[in-house]
Amino acid sequence: MGKLIPNRLTIIVSLAIAIVAVAVLLAMGRPPICECGYVKLWHGQINDAGNSQHIADWYTPSHIIHGMIFYALGWWLFVRRGWAGANGARWGLPLAVFLEAAWEVLENTEMVINRFRAVTANFGYSGDSVLNSAADIGWMAFGFWLALRLPVKWTVALAVFGELLAGYVVRDGLTLNVIMLLFPIEAIAEWQAAGGVA
Repeated sequence: MGKLIPNRLTIIVSLAIAIVAVAVLLAMGRPPICECGYVKLWHGQINDAGNSQHIADWYTPSHIIHGMIFYALGWWLFVRRGWAGANGARWGLPLAVFLEAAWEVLENTEMVINRFRAVTANFGYSGDSVLNSAADIGWMAFGFWLALRLPVKWTVALAVFGELLAGYVVRDGLTLNVIMLLFPIEAIAEWQAAGGVA
C-alpha cells in the first residue's frame, strides 16, 4: 500500500503554510509568547493564564492525534481515491499542515475563544500564543510522521492512549473537546467541573 512520503517540494510547501499561519496569527494580534514573559517546554495547568501559551501541554496529545487523523485522510484521498495522480501521495503533508494551520487561525478568533470558554473545560481560555500555535502545527506533523512510520494498529493504540491519558488527568481531550464544541452535554460539563481540572 502507498504511503504519504513527502518530497523536498512538499516539505517546503508545508513549511511555507506554517510560516503564513504564524504571520496571520501575529497580524491578528496574538501574543508571540506567553504574556508571562517566559517560555516553558511543558505547562500542565489547563485553567490558568499559561494554558495554550507554551510549547507543550495537556492538549499536545490532541494535536499529535490530529496528525494521525490527517494522515488517514490524506491516505484515503491520495492513495485510495487516487487524487492528484501518481505523485498525489506526496501532498499528504501539505494538506495536513494546511488543515492544522487553518484550525489554529480559526481557534484564535473571538468567536471560537468565546465558544471554548462557554462550553468546554477551558473556562479561562484566552487563545493561544503564536509559539503555542506553531508548536501545535509541529506536534501535528509529528503525529503525521508517526502514522507514516508505524503500523496502523500502533498508531490507533497511541491515539487511544493519548486520549485516555488526557481524559484521566485533566478530564479533557480531542474527543471531549469536539463533543463539547459542537453538541455540549451538561453531564460531561458537570463531570469535568467536578474533577477540579488541573
